[in-house]
Amino acid sequence: MDLFEKCYQPSMQDEARALNIYPYFHALESKQDTEVIMEGKRRIMLGSNNYLGLTTDPEVIAAGIEAFRTLGSGCSGSRFLNGTLKLHLELEAELAKFLRKEAVMTFSTGFQSNLGIISAVVGKNDYVIMDRENHASLYDGCRLSYGTMLRFRHNDMADLEEKLKHVPETAGCLIVTDGVFSMGGDIANLPEICSLARRYGARVMVDDAHGLGVLGEGGRGTASYYGLENEVDIYMGTFSKSLASLGGYMAAEAKVVDYVKHCSRPFIFSASITPASCASALAALHILETRPELVTKLQDNALYMRGLLREKNIKMRPSNGERVPIIPIYTYEPIETLTIAKELYDAGVYVNSSLPPAAAPHECLLRTSLMASHTRALIEEAVGIIADVLRRHEL
Repeated sequence: MDLFEKCYQPSMQDEARALNIYPYFHALESKQDTEVIMEGKRRIMLGSNNYLGLTTDPEVIAAGIEAFRTLGSGCSGSRFLNGTLKLHLELEAELAKFLRKEAVMTFSTGFQSNLGIISAVVGKNDYVIMDRENHASLYDGCRLSYGTMLRFRHNDMADLEEKLKHVPETAGCLIVTDGVFSMGGDIANLPEICSLARRYGARVMVDDAHGLGVLGEGGRGTASYYGLENEVDIYMGTFSKSLASLGGYMAAEAKVVDYVKHCSRPFIFSASITPASCASALAALHILETRPELVTKLQDNALYMRGLLREKNIKMRPSNGERVPIIPIYTYEPIETLTIAKELYDAGVYVNSSLPPAAAPHECLLRTSLMASHTRALIEEAVGIIADVLRRHEL
């Protein structure tokens, strides 16, 4: 059998291209902002994770340029060897202080962070218990580890407890959850997760990629939102969303971070984040520290858009996070979802399509997301276009 045979089979992408509703790889020709030029036309951007709008901030851009000029274009090696800059250490120390954890280590991407953390801390005789709607990188981290993975129904604490009962008393156990779920925009039930973890002797890891800069005191994330900063053992996050750069991090007690630094293959055998990416993330962190009103503005925008969508009887996926800027709209079937997304794109609004397996069968979504820098006028314009398109599809 030819290894490439699967590549030649009919696919969903082939069908979408044939129908002219293929939604991916649209070329951006401007900065990532609330309004962009994409394939030659103006589009209102409702599909970005640039939550605080800092990708266009002059301070962030200037910091990246200065680092590029003084430190060069790359590190040409892993953090473990020649690739550690003083700038990396400064970013890690500043982020640890902000998150109120003993130590932070940085990875080259957010995806790599989850691979590196879970594969290092979950060993052969250990268990890792995952929320079913966790990000794909968390699942790949489990596959890279030698532990046993169990899954519990999304935010279902009774099912989580059932899974915990299956863990032998002699085994280590890590409960892993997204803080803010990237597709649904809902928030993990951390109070109950942490309570169960204490009861069964498990540790807790939160992927806060969509929580940093979005929730909690000054944007400190999901654990801060619940007042559980001392109950969550490991935070993971990314610089590619609220911090307007590229890279990822782990925050935990110092001994745990030191262990992962010396045992994580994705960390040891990958080049470190570039000087410009590091400096940009640090500048964005400084802005978050000194301008917490950006988080409030982001949350206000989320409330405002949800209110407008309700006024127009547009059905959103239920969420316990009214102030979360991820707002999924039901479109139900895959082809109809892609058709609607294409019509919105042509009308000047960019959104993301959420299809199986990212969404349940017959529960496809348009994933919209906001920035602190969206004006109310832009939100109103976008919602008006969304309502017009959905009305044509009797949604």
